[in-house]
Amino acid sequence: MPTFYDPGADAGEASEALRGLAHATRTIDHQQDMYSVLGDLLSGVRSLRQVLDQLASAHASSRELAFDDYGDHASGSADALAAADELHQTATLIDQAEDRLNVAMSAAGRIAWHSEPATKQVPVRRWISVVFLQGPEADEVLNMIDRDGPDTAMEHLKNWDYGDETTDAAMENGHVYDLPPADILDREVRDGDYQMTYNHSFGHVGLYRLHTIEPGDVLDDEPTRPAMAHAEAMRAVHDESWFEHPGVTAVKQSRGLGL
Repeated sequence: MPTFYDPGADAGEASEALRGLAHATRTIDHQQDMYSVLGDLLSGVRSLRQVLDQLASAHASSRELAFDDYGDHASGSADALAAADELHQTATLIDQAEDRLNVAMSAAGRIAWHSEPATKQVPVRRWISVVFLQGPEADEVLNMIDRDGPDTAMEHLKNWDYGDETTDAAMENGHVYDLPPADILDREVRDGDYQMTYNHSFGHVGLYRLHTIEPGDVLDDEPTRPAMAHAEAMRAVHDESWFEHPGVTAVKQSRGLGL
């Protein structure tokens, strides 16, 4: 039970509760429970934002007590302010997560779960790979993200989307996913039907687009390719055609033609 007065004890209990929830949600046997789980998570995210803001304020207001391991107050005070700034920025990101979670919960609240599956097929939306860059080609886009922002970089990557041609290539090569492929350290930016994922540490950038698949176009009931498996596989791709134009290489990679 929470103490409501001991931050250390309550933080430990919250951490254990989240670990338990992560384990419990590996398999969802009762779909009706998901909405209430989302509600509790939304409440938790709001509390997390408050905690981060309060920790930031505590670091800033207590900096006269801050020293480093060698007794240097100037260094300790600077680190206290740096921690406060990063905590405030983290809280801002949590705000964005809360907005997305709120939208997800609204959509989940409109679902009536039945005990038997539907017999009539309906159109489904899946993510297709538009382009995946790594190495020097990705570095150019990553530098653009740092310099001009992710929106500019996404507009740049959209130049590799040739509409039906790109869609057909992705479908033929199995680059179709329930969710855009992303590793745990990847950053994600959404713009309408497009999503860009990028990772400075691993040096790769990918662009994905939502595509509607009509019932008549469904070939079988095989699940789409796991997003995480695709992210790992694409990271292992090494393109030796360094003399090719970046656009050609990118399209080849997006279609699974690169060696």
